[in-house]
Amino acid sequence: MKADLRSYLNGGRESLLWKLDGLGEYDIRRPLTPTATNLLGLVKHAAAMEILYFGVVFGRPFEQELPYVGDGAETNADMWASADETREEIVELYRRAIAHADTTIEALALHEVGHVPWWGDAAVTLHHVLVHVIAETQRHAGHAGGILRRSARHAAAGPSAQSLRSPAGPAADRS
Repeated sequence: MKADLRSYLNGGRESLLWKLDGLGEYDIRRPLTPTATNLLGLVKHAAAMEILYFGVVFGRPFEQELPYVGDGAETNADMWASADETREEIVELYRRAIAHADTTIEALALHEVGHVPWWGDAAVTLHHVLVHVIAETQRHAGHAGGILRRSARHAAAGPSAQSLRSPAGPAADRS
């Protein structure tokens, strides 16, 4: 069962990263949702999610603090990439988060119990967390596909008022 769950999780991870392939900085950073979520932000969020659920929940801290998560962080700051965060840094963070999560998944039995502080310290099993993270990862890969479709429609129609709100502006690199 654990192997099946890992397979579904890996499928979602790969799908999410695949959405960045072939896109320039403009397209991966352009906010196309009311919360300013962009494709690179979804990868950043997925990294944070894996670090929190497979690290914090099971008392297995990650090597790096995430300033955009937790008390005092700006709301939804993990859903968009800041100007000083590169694609390479965020993708590498996600890959390290995946490795950390995989170590937890490998080390623990599905019935192992952890506690989710942001759920009122609820007790959960690794099985529960795996199912939750699989669902979230697949959902975000789907969101990324929707953002890509919207981006393609916007690109075909030319710059819009929405794209003009992009932190990089319409003249940003579109390669």
